[in-house]
Amino acid sequence: MSSWRDQILKEFSPKIAQLTLVADPDGLLLEEGILQEIRDRGFEVVSFEDHISFRYTYESRFRSQWDQGENVNIIVILRSTLDDLDILPYDLLQIGRKLSFSLIELFPTLSNFVIAELDRSELDTLYQAIALYEPGHIGNNATKEFVLRHVFEIAPELIKQASDLLRVLLRIHYRNQQLPTLLSQYFISMLRKNRQFHDWPLEQIVPTRQMFYTFLQERWSIFLDCLVKAHGTNISEDVSSFGLEIPGPALLPFEHDDIRVYIDNLFIEGMLSPISYAAADKLNDEWVEIGILSDLKSDHLQRLLRLLNSIQETIPAEDAKHVDWLRFGYVYSEMSVLEHTLGGELSGEIGAKIASIRKSVDELFQKWIQKRFAGLQNQPPVPPVMLHHIPRLLARKTGDSPGGKVAFLLIDGLALDQWIILRETLQTQRPKLTFNESAVFAWIPSTTSVSRQAAFSGKPPAYFPNSITTTNKEQSLWIQFWSDEGLGKQAILYERGLGDGSLDHIREKLSNNQIQVAGLIVNKVDKIMHGMELGAAGMHNQVRQWGDKGYLTKLVDILLDLNFQIILSSDHGNIEANGYGRPTEGSVADLKGERVRVYPDILLRTSIKERFPDALEWPSTGLPDDYCALLAPYRKAFIQKNETIVGHGGISVEELIVPLIHIERSGN
Repeated sequence: MSSWRDQILKEFSPKIAQLTLVADPDGLLLEEGILQEIRDRGFEVVSFEDHISFRYTYESRFRSQWDQGENVNIIVILRSTLDDLDILPYDLLQIGRKLSFSLIELFPTLSNFVIAELDRSELDTLYQAIALYEPGHIGNNATKEFVLRHVFEIAPELIKQASDLLRVLLRIHYRNQQLPTLLSQYFISMLRKNRQFHDWPLEQIVPTRQMFYTFLQERWSIFLDCLVKAHGTNISEDVSSFGLEIPGPALLPFEHDDIRVYIDNLFIEGMLSPISYAAADKLNDEWVEIGILSDLKSDHLQRLLRLLNSIQETIPAEDAKHVDWLRFGYVYSEMSVLEHTLGGELSGEIGAKIASIRKSVDELFQKWIQKRFAGLQNQPPVPPVMLHHIPRLLARKTGDSPGGKVAFLLIDGLALDQWIILRETLQTQRPKLTFNESAVFAWIPSTTSVSRQAAFSGKPPAYFPNSITTTNKEQSLWIQFWSDEGLGKQAILYERGLGDGSLDHIREKLSNNQIQVAGLIVNKVDKIMHGMELGAAGMHNQVRQWGDKGYLTKLVDILLDLNFQIILSSDHGNIEANGYGRPTEGSVADLKGERVRVYPDILLRTSIKERFPDALEWPSTGLPDDYCALLAPYRKAFIQKNETIVGHGGISVEELIVPLIHIERSGN
């Protein structure tokens, strides 16, 4: 069957034009499959966002190559209609061919108002459904029904009881699908017609994954109580006595065959947490054991074994989408947390299985990154895919709520597995905190001066060549971004060096009523990493100890008390790496990381690679041309052989996939 992409790709035969100007109001050319195919055909893609940034990229990267006689084909994308192409620079309009693509052209029979809200990855399913079922020209509501049924596999009229609704929501949230707002509202309105769901908190649990999991978590102990009291038979309960944070029915049909399979996976993968249960000995249903704490080490071991089997079956393939790897990163990180929690309790056989999985993941991820990384930076910034997209998300949040305040809390060096540890301590210390969890990609090389500056500037590293080896310009880049968004300097706060000691000074600064945006850097995890001599296990230990001291919890309290929205992230993660040998030439991008060496030109880098043939010469995609990185291979570092460090700078899931968390307080 043909694809919607074919209508676009037919316009991009190799060498068809040196310069193509594309009006792309719906971001179709930025879809992963399109972008990769276009690049494979020899085109370079650049988005036009403003004249200054574009002119810098155009002159430094492309115009100079043309002047040197190189055959470079460029596509300039404007996220607007064909009529708006005239805002592009005059010299481009004189020589470039003009094209236009839009959803209304690709899907003319459906409501563009509805289709525009879909993630571009969902257009494949929609295109195939139209070909199969031929809906004809239909309006808004009919389009909503068609999309719900054929893209999200939701037929509202078939949802008649609690198990039906739970099955649908479990499938949607477990896949990490996001119902667009219009579809979510329409789906809820259909459900409200059924009196069965009149007391369900649909506005919370349908659109928000974390709220749905909290809804389930609160009701797990109630379900166990009912199993004990009634031995599996139905029982009527007074729901008012349970003190639930999220309202709605207290008793859910977890035992239903269609529900059990999801609940099992949610406990294994850490989305739901097992609970201590005093009457566990009275339960005869073995399947509920995964959600009950008994002997802690035994529980962890059984969960790890089941998780390893799950991971082996779900490692993303080389042609996977970026969302597949971001979701996998969390499951993979749960494995690391359990591994280091158990420590010496693991057998050699289990250790060998973990090592085998890591080897497979490392190899597949590196192949995927080499093929797809160049296209990630061009993805739409909301939802963020890379660190430099985060400021755009923050700007949207301030725009959604006039006078609203937002804090970007960056924990330097925090890997996903270490976030899972901190999440546990935060939840223990403040049970009413909720975490809307996702992830983004760090930059390559995954060093502080590259990735953190990108996160605060809102731009790829190529835009700050003069400061790419330091973070001294970070504050000015942060201020510049927000100044471009229309904020005065008095409304912008930047503070780094947090992590220890009193928080009085930061409370005082945040209490200034003029402050609307705050960029806060917590350096503690990075300091722990660079002083670590006990490997990844020691890293977990010290991060947990720091979390238990409550510094992060108190900082979150201050921000929420002052009505800041909190977005937490990291500039890079870290891995345990072994010595590979130490080059004697060139400069080191991060003196303590040692997973990458950086040279001022390709020739010098190539000469060093001759001594380290397994090292990876990383292309200067999104980087200054004179920033030539040589990356250490899988779990190796440019240090003396037989030495071990915890470091960063290279390509691994642990280094490149970092948390992106929206922290809220339930009841707010």
